Amino acid sequence: MTNPCRHHFQRVTAAVAAAAVAGPAMTMEGASIYELHLAKLQQDYLRLKQVQSTEGKAELKRQLLPEYIPYVEGALAEGKGAQDQVLTTLMVWRMDATDFTGALDIADYVIKHSLLMPDRFERTTGTIVAEEIAEAALKAQKAGGAFDLSLLLRTAQITAQEDMPDQARAKLHLAIGKALSAHVAEDATASAVAEPLEQAKTHLARAIELHTNCGGKKDLERVERLLKRFAAPGS
Repeated sequence: MTNPCRHHFQRVTAAVAAAAVAGPAMTMEGASIYELHLAKLQQDYLRLKQVQSTEGKAELKRQLLPEYIPYVEGALAEGKGAQDQVLTTLMVWRMDATDFTGALDIADYVIKHSLLMPDRFERTTGTIVAEEIAEAALKAQKAGGAFDLSLLLRTAQITAQEDMPDQARAKLHLAIGKALSAHVAEDATASAVAEPLEQAKTHLARAIELHTNCGGKKDLERVERLLKRFAAPGS
């Protein structure tokens, strides 16, 4: 991690550079602070290519990402939407490193300003964000773990207007539905679970509507069974 003085200098320099270039038709190329981080990104990318393990790559990214924090903070604070390959790449790296909050901070800016992904990424920005976070949640849920519902809801909000394959959006609705229903106990009171169960039903039904084989039918059946039970007299 950079020392506080260097951190502040890099943040301010990035902010000034980002504020000077406006609009998605423009690019940050030519700004010295941007070129410096773009070159560093290329060096780190070559280091990552030498690691074969997916887990190893993720761990290396966790080690590398703090060095970019001042640049990201400055660009997000004062940026006016110029094309920025450093930001878009770091957004993906943060997801790979399971820093989903940090990734969504960048995604909010990237999608708002319609920044393009580097050529090596075949999916659109919205698809990458929705699908990567949804798949991480579904993986955790399948293993019996939990995933922060607020992150999933924020992902849905940020990507709501983005065009993407139905299967990608279905994964996000499925993950949200599972998260909403995960902690509803069979013996819970109706007043405590009515709202989250109804929300879970909506998301699960939408996931199935978008992609019939998304894997949410059993979850939907459970939610509907619980809703009927809690609606019965004396429940």
